[in-house]
Amino acid sequence: MASALVFITGGLMAARLGASQPARGGLLIGLYYGGTGLGITLSALVVPLVLQVAGHQPHAWGWAALALLCFGAAALLRCPVQQIALLVASGTVPAAARGAQAPGRRPLRRFGFALAGYGMFGVGYIGYMTFVVALLREQGQSAGSITVFYALLGVAVMASPRLWAWLLDRYRDGRPQALLNGLLDVAMVLPALTTAWPLVLLSGLLFGAVFLSLVASTTALVRHNLPPAQWAAGIGAFTIVFAAGQIVGPLMVGWVSDGAGGLQRGFMLSAVALCGIVDRCRAGAAAAGPGSCCGLRRARTTHNTPCLSMLSA
Repeated sequence: MASALVFITGGLMAARLGASQPARGGLLIGLYYGGTGLGITLSALVVPLVLQVAGHQPHAWGWAALALLCFGAAALLRCPVQQIALLVASGTVPAAARGAQAPGRRPLRRFGFALAGYGMFGVGYIGYMTFVVALLREQGQSAGSITVFYALLGVAVMASPRLWAWLLDRYRDGRPQALLNGLLDVAMVLPALTTAWPLVLLSGLLFGAVFLSLVASTTALVRHNLPPAQWAAGIGAFTIVFAAGQIVGPLMVGWVSDGAGGLQRGFMLSAVALCGIVDRCRAGAAAAGPGSCCGLRRARTTHNTPCLSMLSA
C-alpha cells in the first residue's frame, strides 16, 4: 500500500514538474522512473556482499542493507523538495489543483485499450523480473555473472530517460506504449530461446532500457490528455491495473514453469502477454480511425526536438 502511494504521488509530482517545462516534460517524467535503475544497480552490488559477510540470518542483513539504502536516498531528496517548493511559491510550477476530480466515463473509455494493455504489461514484465535469476542459474551462470547482469540492467534503466524522452514528448497517443512493449517483448524472448551469454546480457540491457520508460509513457499519456485536476485519478487508474497484473503474472508464470518446458515456457508466456498490448493498441487505432492508437487521436506537441539533440542536451 505504501509503495503504491509513493508510486502515484511521485508520478503526479513528475507530471506537474514537466508541465512547467513542456519542452522537457518527457525527460523529467522519465528521470523520475529511471532513477529506479540506481536502486537496482546498488542492490545488485551491495546485497551479494552483505550475504557473503553476514553470518547468522544473512537474508535479514540483506534487507537491512536495502533499508539503509532507502533511508539514504530519502535523505538526498531534501534539497530537491526545497527547490520544488520554491518553484511552486514563485508560480513556475503549478500548485496542486484543488477539488481534484476523477475522469468521467468518456476519458476512461478513451484510455480503455491503454489500461488493458498496461495491465498485461504488469503480467508480462513481472514474470521476467521474478524468475530471470532462477533461469540464469538454471543455465549455469555464476553468481558473479548474475550480479553483472542485474547491475547493467540498472545502468540501462538510468540511461532510458535520455533514450526515450523525445518519444514521450512527440506523441500524445498510445504509440509510445506499443513501441516500448514491442521492444520489451524481444528482450523477454531472448533468454527463452538461447543460453548464449552475450544475447542473454543483451536481453537484460534492452529490458532495462525499456521497461520503466513504458511506465513513464502512461504518465505522459495522462498528462497529454487530461486536465491537471484529473492527473492523480488518471495515474491512479493505471497503477491499479498495473498492480493487478503484477499479482496475476508471477502466479501464471510460476504455474506454467512448474510444468513441462520449465522456465523457458514461462518466459514465453510472459512474452505472449506483452504481445497482447501491441494487438490492443492496434485494435484501438482501428476502432478510433486513422492516425490514432489506444483510442486516442494522434497529436503532436508544439515541441519536436530530435532524438540526437535530446541526447546531447
